[in-house]
Order: sequence, then structure tokens, then C-alpha cells
Amino acid sequence: MSNVAAYGIPVLILKEGTQRTVGRQALRSNILAARALGEVLKTSLGPRGLDKMLVDSFGDVTVTNDGATIVKEMEIQHPAAKLLVETAKAVDAEVGDGTTSVVVLASSLLEKAERLLDQNIHPTIIIEGYKKALDQALRILDEISIKIPVYGLETPEGFAKSKEELKKVLNSILASKYIATPDVMDKLIDMTVEAALIATERRGERYEVVLDNVKIEKKKGGSLLDSRLIRGVVLDKEVVHPGMPRRVSNAKIALLDAPLEIEKPEISAKINITSPEQIKAFLDEEARMLKDMVEKIAAVGANVVICQKGIDDVAQHFLAKKGILAVRRVKRSDMEKLERATGGRIVSNIEDLTEKDLGYAELVEERKVGEDKMVFVEGTKNPRSVSILLRAGLERLVDEAERSLRDSMSAVADAIRDGRVVYGGGASEIKLAMYLRDYATKVGGKESLAVEAFANAVEGLVITLIENAGLDPLDYIMKLRARHKETGDWFGIDVFRGEIADMKKLGVIEPVSIKVNAIKAGTEAAALILRIDDLIAAAKSKGAEEKGKKEEKKEEKEEEK
Repeated sequence: MSNVAAYGIPVLILKEGTQRTVGRQALRSNILAARALGEVLKTSLGPRGLDKMLVDSFGDVTVTNDGATIVKEMEIQHPAAKLLVETAKAVDAEVGDGTTSVVVLASSLLEKAERLLDQNIHPTIIIEGYKKALDQALRILDEISIKIPVYGLETPEGFAKSKEELKKVLNSILASKYIATPDVMDKLIDMTVEAALIATERRGERYEVVLDNVKIEKKKGGSLLDSRLIRGVVLDKEVVHPGMPRRVSNAKIALLDAPLEIEKPEISAKINITSPEQIKAFLDEEARMLKDMVEKIAAVGANVVICQKGIDDVAQHFLAKKGILAVRRVKRSDMEKLERATGGRIVSNIEDLTEKDLGYAELVEERKVGEDKMVFVEGTKNPRSVSILLRAGLERLVDEAERSLRDSMSAVADAIRDGRVVYGGGASEIKLAMYLRDYATKVGGKESLAVEAFANAVEGLVITLIENAGLDPLDYIMKLRARHKETGDWFGIDVFRGEIADMKKLGVIEPVSIKVNAIKAGTEAAALILRIDDLIAAAKSKGAEEKGKKEEKKEEKEEEK
């Protein structure tokens, strides 16, 4: 970028190799990138959505129709598309679902905005129109939402009633997943709702699902129907020594964040040994120190040791002689779950271990799951702790089941926390679009065109649902509009039967918080992209690019841990 002064001398402002796109061209480039991302995700929306196969630069394959996973795995370069990806990730972190809807809605809003730009309507007017439509949409959603009853969870009757109500929420969430065969769906819905209700705590006047109390453990082998719910914590580890007990009742559990081994000195040290006796004395002292550690653990009354670090072979031998069950190299996140579940305290210095620090569980047992062994900690002090053990014949299927389960868990948590739902199958979107079209006539001026465009974009989500079901969108959207005008009931598209049906009678419901977050985030992302009229991209060095990719992979691994 340079500017030629009056005397013909160029003034350089930007570094060599910098690319600059200005005005309408920059805006069109950004809209095109966002629309392209929307087109990718469009076909995966709804119960009849298709899957994507994603292969990363390391050759790892992921097969999914979960919007959050798709945008995370795609290595996107364009900055405008990256903005949409960040928005989708934020929605996933906030409510755990609705990521595909966010991207599809934002891309649709930008497509409609492009047509308005062609009519010489200024981006600022479009943004103002979209903001007015958003405020109105949120108000309408609040008005048309229905309160879902969550009964007193402290009583078995209230628990059972709440379970039945919340199961309806999950039908529409899990129906769009790859694993959604009727028997598997019933099994997963049952487990998810029960796990969420067990992990629910009363906070003042309302209930809150503590998702940290729910642990999801995966194990390849068997079928999805072999998945089960465990009241306690499951560790993907085995007992370290063959001489140790495999089952301990009334377990007193020591949670250690310290190694049961002699650590090497931090500085390099050299020991001169002149006789075999010195070696023996050295080894004897090492064994004595390890024995003292084990004696200390046994003295406080622990009969189970769960260690975040390593356990030396000699220490394993002494623990086995004392009849103590030990597990080593347990993840930090699992240690924290065990701390909450058993009521124990993670101790980082064995000398500080006291009887008060021990956790309690009715049973700690090693069991064979598939080809591997796992340790089950059941009947814990905190009855809110629960684990779900997922099984499937294919590793990719187990991963997809986990993604579906996390989405479902978030949806139930949203329904319990917020307590408000709307009917699904596109019924709420059709209602929203109708109200917004009426509102557009009251707004007047050029902004009314933007409000109208917003209504069309919201209705576009229903059109995508219909298209993905292999039906004629024009025919069905007209029928839906007519039904809503005639009756005002909750008519939507039953994609499984290929017909228009009353979603209220079918019991297809979705949490309001997911809809609200999706519409808010989608509109904000579209408005952000519409504000950009200048794109200045610095030349990226090859080293920085490779470093960036390595850092991204490192961050992902840290997140997984």
C-alpha cells in the first residue's frame, strides 16, 4: 500500500507482500467465504442431515454431523470464515448444541444482505434492521415458549415425572445424530436423562446440572446397547500388581498427587561406589524409603491408593503385601472427579496424609470390559457422581456416540436450568418468520427490507430441514405457512414420515436457550462481517504458519486431557 505525494515520492505504509482488499470487493469476498462455510454445514442440519468425513493433515479421519466438530476439524484459512468458526465454538461452549444452526443462519443472513447491497442499501442500514429483528425475535421466543415442569427431584415420584418430561427434549436432539436408531436412541435418552438428574443440585429456587459430576468413558467393543450408567466413577486403568486384591468393599481411598517412587535429583549427580556392600546399602535404603511411604499410607487406614504419578515396582510389592489396591497414572481431571465423588482430598505430599483426607466408596473393583480392564469406584460418598460407559464395535462410532451424548447432556442441562422450551420440527421458526414479517410493515423505510430478509433467513432453516429430508421445499413451506395462518398451532415438518404434523402432539420440543443463543450469535456474526469494508492481510511467513499449526494441535491435545 503506497501513496504518491505531490512531488511523486511514494510513501510506503504496509510491509511488502501485504494484500489489501477495499470496499464492496472486501465485503463480497467475506460474504462469499461465510456462505461457502454455510453450504458445507447445510446438508448436516436436522434428523435427515448427512455426515462429513474429515481428514486432517496427519491423516486422522473423523466421520460426524456434529457442527462443532466439523468446524473444529476443518483447517479454515479465510479470516471471515474463521469468525464464523469462533462463533460456533462459543455457542458450543455456552449451550453445547445449535452450532450448525448458527453457521447456517449467519451464512443465510449474509446471502440476503448481499441482495440488499445490490439494491444500493448501505451495510449500516442492513445491520440496524437485523438488530431490530433480533430484539423482536428474542421477545417473540420469550412469549411463545412453554414452561417445562421439573418436579421435586428429592422424591422418587418427582424424579420419575421429571425424567419423562425431559426425555421429550432429547428426542429432537438425538434424532439428528448418526447413531439414531430407535433402540439405541431409547437407551441413550434413558441414560442421559438419568445421569443429568442424578448430577442435578438445588441452588436456591432452581435446579442446576453440575456437568463435572458426569464422566463419560469410552471403550471399543460390543454394541451401543451394551453402554451403561454407573453410579460412581470409572477409570480406564487397571490394578498395578497381580498380588493386589481386585475387589475392595468399604474402600478408604487415598488420592495422591505424589509419586510412590524415589525421584531422580534435579541436578546431575555422580556417586562413586567402591564395593558391592555400598550398592546393597544404596538399594536397601531405597527400599526402606518406599516401605516407609507404604507404612504411612497403611497407618492412616487406606485400603485403596489412586495415584496421579508413578508407583515403583518395590512400592507395588509392599502395597500388595498390605492388601492395598493401587492404580497409577490417573488423569488430573479424573482425580478431581474422584475428589468430588468420594469426599477425599488430593494430597501432594505423603507425609501430610491423614485419615481425614481419605475418600470413601462402598466398592472399588477391577472388571474386564471388552479386551481391557477398568476400575469401577461405586457407591461413593457424593451420590451426585455418575459415569456413563459407552461401548460400540467401531472406534469412530464410540467417538460419535460421545459427541451426541455431550450435546444431549447440555440440552437437558439447559432445559433444567432455564425450564423453557419451544416445539421443534421448524414450528417455532415458521412462527418467528410470520411475526417478523408483520413487524417489518411497522418498521417502514429501508430497514423493513432488512427485517424481511431476517425473517426469510430464519425460515431458511426450515427450508434446509425440508431439503435434507429429500422433500420439495417450496411445496412444504407454503403448506406450513398456510397451516400456521389458519390454526396458529405448532405445525412443523415430520421428516421421518415426510408430512406436516402438529409438533405439540408428537412431543418434539427443544430448549429455548439453544434457539436464543443460535439466533443471537448468528446475527452478531453476520453484523460483524457486514461492518468490514477493508481487508488488510500481512504476508505470513512459512515458519509462522507451521508454528501456528503445531500450537493448535498442542492446544487440542491439552483440551482433551
